[in-house]
Amino acid sequence: MTELAFSVAEKVIEKLASLAREEFSLAWGIRRDLEKLQLTMSILKDVLLDAEKKQSENSYLSAWLGELEDVFYDAMDVLDEFDCEDLRRQVVKTHGSTGKKVRRFFSSSNPLAFRFKMGHRIKKIRERLQEIAKVRDQFHLEDRPNDKLIVHRETHSFVPSYTIGRDDEKEALIDLLMQPGDDGNVSVIAICAMGGMGKTTLAQMVYNDERVVENFDSRIWVCMSEDFNVLKLAKEILNPPPAGRIIDNLSMDQVQAAVRNTLKGKNFVLVLDDVWNVDRSKWIDMKNLLIGGAERSKIIVTTRFQNVALMMYTRDIRRIEVLPKDDCLSLLLRWAFNEGEEKKYPKLIEIGKEIVEKCNGVPLVVKNLGSLLYSKSAERDWIFIRDSEIWKLEQKDNDILPALRLSYDQLPSYLKPCFAYCSLYPKGHIYNSIDLTQCWMANGLLQISNRSNQEFEDIGLQYVNELFSRSFIQKVCDVGNFITFKMPDIVHDLSLYVAQSDHCLLEKNTSRNIYKRARHLSIMDKNLSVDGAAKLLKKLSNGVRSILIPSQDELPIYVNEYFVEVCISRFKYLRLLNLVFSCFEVLPSSISTLKHMRYLNIGGNKEIKKLPNSICDLQNLETLILNLCKELEELPRDIRKMINLRVLSISTKQTCLPDNGIECLRSLRSLGFMKCPRLKFLPEGIQQLIALRILGFIGCESLISLPRGMKHLTTLESLSIINCRKVNLMEGEDYPTSLRSLTIGKLPQLTALPQWFTESANTLQFLIIYDCENLVALPEWLSNLYSLEKLVIAGCEKLSSLPEGMHHLSALKELEIEHCPELSRNCKRDIGNDWHKIAHVPHVNIRE
Repeated sequence: MTELAFSVAEKVIEKLASLAREEFSLAWGIRRDLEKLQLTMSILKDVLLDAEKKQSENSYLSAWLGELEDVFYDAMDVLDEFDCEDLRRQVVKTHGSTGKKVRRFFSSSNPLAFRFKMGHRIKKIRERLQEIAKVRDQFHLEDRPNDKLIVHRETHSFVPSYTIGRDDEKEALIDLLMQPGDDGNVSVIAICAMGGMGKTTLAQMVYNDERVVENFDSRIWVCMSEDFNVLKLAKEILNPPPAGRIIDNLSMDQVQAAVRNTLKGKNFVLVLDDVWNVDRSKWIDMKNLLIGGAERSKIIVTTRFQNVALMMYTRDIRRIEVLPKDDCLSLLLRWAFNEGEEKKYPKLIEIGKEIVEKCNGVPLVVKNLGSLLYSKSAERDWIFIRDSEIWKLEQKDNDILPALRLSYDQLPSYLKPCFAYCSLYPKGHIYNSIDLTQCWMANGLLQISNRSNQEFEDIGLQYVNELFSRSFIQKVCDVGNFITFKMPDIVHDLSLYVAQSDHCLLEKNTSRNIYKRARHLSIMDKNLSVDGAAKLLKKLSNGVRSILIPSQDELPIYVNEYFVEVCISRFKYLRLLNLVFSCFEVLPSSISTLKHMRYLNIGGNKEIKKLPNSICDLQNLETLILNLCKELEELPRDIRKMINLRVLSISTKQTCLPDNGIECLRSLRSLGFMKCPRLKFLPEGIQQLIALRILGFIGCESLISLPRGMKHLTTLESLSIINCRKVNLMEGEDYPTSLRSLTIGKLPQLTALPQWFTESANTLQFLIIYDCENLVALPEWLSNLYSLEKLVIAGCEKLSSLPEGMHHLSALKELEIEHCPELSRNCKRDIGNDWHKIAHVPHVNIRE
């Protein structure tokens, strides 16, 4: 299966259009070649959506799509050569020659040779496309516009016979229904969750509760998934069975008048089930139709998308949680056995408990697996279900994978490959938005308009929030420009399903089936030998773009120099190499040949002492992670040549950094110093990093002061100062003025917060203070941080009270207090001495 051909084609065509507009394409004499290639690709792209939809029924079509996708990737490799040459020329112009090897590859003294070579390669790509296009007609493909598919699904108001759990959620929703309305407007309550979580079932339980039946004059149930329009709703209100009045011949004005007359003075509850519409004007038209009902009338909306709920001016958004394990087991047994029959099979119940673990509390998964087990009493059948990936099991139209697949099909094309890329990490992985954005960017997956002034980092964060709003992920921590999140196992299964041939995962106890066409490789089997891993690498095509070891602990997969050398020699188009917590001593100097490399992570390597200076020839490199390399003696001397670097995280034994180094990296957006125990001073000129947005100092125990000139870092949004025991925060006035996020922690010498925090009073949204054991009081000026949305105070045992003016913080949405005994007592809900200061805060979480 090839799910991502359309997305890849879009990226290539976008790149072609961009290059064709550049002046150097005219200078190189290749503009016409690029335009011809763009036309050929555009003609083929128009039928790709139809091909992707039909390929499951035709293996030849699937193979044809695979060949086409290969050519698209090869075309991107060719086009990237122009970026490499452009960057190389910039570095030569600014810093001098980058070495003999690069000169041999791109003879800068012979531009005609470069133009001839590239023109020939573009022509070859176009000829391959034309050959593949010749057989297109035999598949009878049609142009399919890149718009969202209409979702054909119908629900009803009857409560299912197997309903277990959700009692607390049901009671909370009924309480909301019984409350007064909002100033005469019809209140909207949203139930929001991913597909399969039981939104419709919960709405059915509420809709049919006796209290709702008694307290509302009229109840209306409308499934909106197929279409969201006023006429459909009007028909449901005016044509309730069995009366069935006909309104088809009425004008819209007549329809609206009839509906308002029907609802006039009535308390009604309207359920709009499975809403996908994001067109605000349609919602306004629909809400206008309901004018005239009594003020206690309510609308319940079920949706997978938080954006839909927000667009509908929702009074209360309820994100329903997973079912408890006990409820899941009860539901599984109800679907797997006739009532009472399960008692005969105690061993199957034990296996059932293990099956429930893989369901992650998603009711539709439980129902799906339970129905597959119905009438099966052999242990081997239950073990097979327990050990199989959900997407490998038989699926019916209403089962979990088709339900989730609907959500995937509705994703915009630019988001699909980003979602698929998440499959390269293990289940339960804690993703972080900054690193994932850099991985997406390294592989060219972020789409940015030429007319937009947005940064790639903003686009990546937007993608993460969009996945959250569509219920694909669950946030763990959100501090604005940095989000950590998890992906439910069943959603991870979906990402594996759609990624299949493009992504290859090597996990423990999995077969060594290698997709030869795979572009991204993830190694998660810690028992895999280096030689075994190297042999597997040699089975892949040389078009691999990502190799990663997504470890989140310090138990690495052993990686030595031989493994790295195989990666370098075999995969010349590699964009990303993530060898976190590896343990090799030497990074080969041949790393410089990977001129397409955008992302390199050797963080956590405790053996490497020095980096080859040739690494500085990687002008395309955007992310370099060297943190927790505790034996690293110094940074490469020519680091200033890495002019495309956007993220740099380092550890070093140096006491000070040389001038004419980091401060020359004008593209830096994120700079972190982690575990630099000897570092005392930072170089002058750091204020030249005019694009810097994130700055962090963690474990720099000898650091005396923050860099001078920070007030000139006008784009700086996030600052972290953690475990820097000697740094003096109280002196000077040279501090940032537009922070959005500030974290200070493990600063035992800190007794008061410095006044310079108020420099960011109009912008600061997230303030985190932890393990400052001698902090005795919070200043009164804290109440001047009018933009503050989240405040976290933890491990500050000497704090006892909050400032008097806390009620002025009207933007404050979350307050967390942890391990601050006296402060926690004083802030207890309703009874604490300081409770009145924070009673206006929607979410207060106090942990003793």
